Parts: sequence; C-alpha cells; structure tokens
Amino acid sequence: MAPEPGPVPPARPSGQAGNRPVRVLVLGGTTEASGLARALADRPGVEVTTSFAGRTTAPAAAAGRARVGGFGGADGLATYLRDEGVDVLVDATHPFAARMRWHAVAAAEATGVSRLRVERPAWAPEPGDRWTVVADLDAAAAAVRAGRYRRVLLTTGRTELAPFAVCRDTWLLVRSVEAPDPAVLATLADAEVLLARGPFTVEGERALLDERAIDAVVTKNSGGAATGAKLVAARERGLPVVLVDRPPSPPGPRAETVAEALAWLAPHLP
Repeated sequence: MAPEPGPVPPARPSGQAGNRPVRVLVLGGTTEASGLARALADRPGVEVTTSFAGRTTAPAAAAGRARVGGFGGADGLATYLRDEGVDVLVDATHPFAARMRWHAVAAAEATGVSRLRVERPAWAPEPGDRWTVVADLDAAAAAVRAGRYRRVLLTTGRTELAPFAVCRDTWLLVRSVEAPDPAVLATLADAEVLLARGPFTVEGERALLDERAIDAVVTKNSGGAATGAKLVAARERGLPVVLVDRPPSPPGPRAETVAEALAWLAPHLP
C-alpha cells in the first residue's frame, strides 16, 4: 500500500508579477480536481485551468478554463507552464495515472513552478475483508485463474482489459463509464459490459452481486467514497476481492483533500 502522507509543507511564495492573476494549472480527472477548480474559479485574482488527459470522451464540465489532451511528456508540460505563465501546478490526476505524476515533477523542477500532488487516501482492509493485494493487472488476472472464480465483477477500467484474456474459464461483468474497445473486448472468453457511472450505493452493489451471482470482485485501489461501496457489499457477502495496489508516487508535498490543497495554496493566492 502507498505510504501515508506526512504533513503538507506550505508552498513557496508565488512568482506572480504585476497585477495579473495567479495562474493555477490543475491536472484533473478526479473529484478532487473538480472540487479544487470550483473552489478557485470564483476567487478574485485567480485564474484556474483544468487539464484532462482525454481518456474519457465526455469529461465532466470543469469550473474555470479547461483543456483536453496530452502535453507531449515532461518537456511538453514544461513548455506549457512557461508559455502560459503558470504559477502553481496541482497534480490531481487519478491514483493510477502512473506516468503523469512523474512528468509533473520533472516539469515543475525544470521551470521552478511550485507543485502539489493531491491524492485521496487508499482503501484499507477492515475485519471480514478477503483481499488479495497484487502489484498489477497481470497479477490480478493470475489471481482470478488461481482462485478459479467463475463469475467476476471487473472494474479496472475500459482500457485495461487485455490482461484478462487469459481467464478463459471465467465470465466477466465489465463495468465502466464508457464502452471498451470492441477489439479488446473480443479477446475475452465470456464477458458482458455494464455501462455505469458512480457514485454507487451499498444497496445497489449488494443487488448487483446477488443478481449476477458474482463470486469475486476485481478492482484497483482508487480510494474514495464514490466507488467503495462494492468493497462493503463484497465484505457483507463474504466474497474475495482482488485489489490492484497503487503505483508509487514521487516525493514532495502532498494533500489528501481539497481543504488540505487550499491550505497549501494559501501563500500563493491573493
């Protein structure tokens, strides 16, 4: 599991010049990013832009300005920070956006822009949980085969199904916000797609597990309340959960909530 973050050190003073607004770039795609953008968008003297990677074709509308698409690696992000006069970079990407967090570090170091990582706490096991924690999706697929699970609720994301092609004796209920690539879906031996967007309730997850006769759940340790209900329902039903652990995060200042992020940002803001 990822280490617990320590106290969040304050941001260094902004390099803002003249009377122009303080420019904050939020690398988004999470509820924390949206909440932070909303908190900053109406604040006098602040200009906030949220950047979406574009993995979802219809991202939720962001407060303030928005951009969609990659930057072209760390060098491209550094160029954007310079060209746009960004004062503060907030990396609030998904806990499994492994590469972007390192690009943010490199770009911030190259430009001298202050950087904060915002990442919600990981889920932690509770009494009654039957978790198998694995390092990656290939290991998750191997755990499904080793457990000989017959009917699995799979919520690892629409773009990360390929490793489960080896699960030839397992029926997979693939739940995602958008439809998976048909070519990848065709590699799965037996699968059904369920399109749904959280937040999910414990009552709804109980009903889904029962109606579909699910005997195991496979998911990633994204944390947060929006999709955690399936773990409660699995615990109540005594079902095993294969949980993919988070990739490591780089060192540096870190906040778990919007409130903590705003406290870190305070020295920068008018």
